[in-house]
Amino acid sequence: MKALRLILFGLMLCTAGAAQAQISVSVHMGVPPPWGPVGFNSVQYYYLPDVEAYYDVRSSMFIYFGGGRWIHSAHLPGQYRNYDLYHGYKVVMPDYHGNAPYTHFREHQVKYGKGYHGNYQRTIGERPGDGNPGPGHPRGSPRGNQGGGHENQGGGRNQRGNGHDKGQNQGNGHDHGDGNGKKK
Repeated sequence: MKALRLILFGLMLCTAGAAQAQISVSVHMGVPPPWGPVGFNSVQYYYLPDVEAYYDVRSSMFIYFGGGRWIHSAHLPGQYRNYDLYHGYKVVMPDYHGNAPYTHFREHQVKYGKGYHGNYQRTIGERPGDGNPGPGHPRGSPRGNQGGGHENQGGGRNQRGNGHDKGQNQGNGHDHGDGNGKKK
């Protein structure tokens, strides 16, 4: 009888350990990118208003509309190869837990138009070669979207914002883009 109880007790311990391991695996959300905003480690998606794209933290993929369909890619499309992910604003989507955040794209596009800047966001990591001095710092560095490998040599987007950034100048102090040279 004692032997039977010991065997049952051992089985219960093994079962409990396996159940706990399954829970921790299914809850894992992925590692946020170094350019992601601080304080949102359990969020699955960011919306990037300037490029009208989503970033899936779990799969480390960008999701954007192109060629009549939603594309999942490790990189942003070519026209945004010089986009500065460290200084671009990320709308954190803590309440969305599905697989298709773009089902709400029209709402996001209206609510967070290109140039949208909410509260200041500090990034998790430092922009390579920049030391993450913050928006508007005059020290420049190559810009690009994680793995694009392209330096900004003109023709890139001007990151001056839309004037609604509540004092958080999001540029890098240099107009290397297609702007008209006017300062903010």
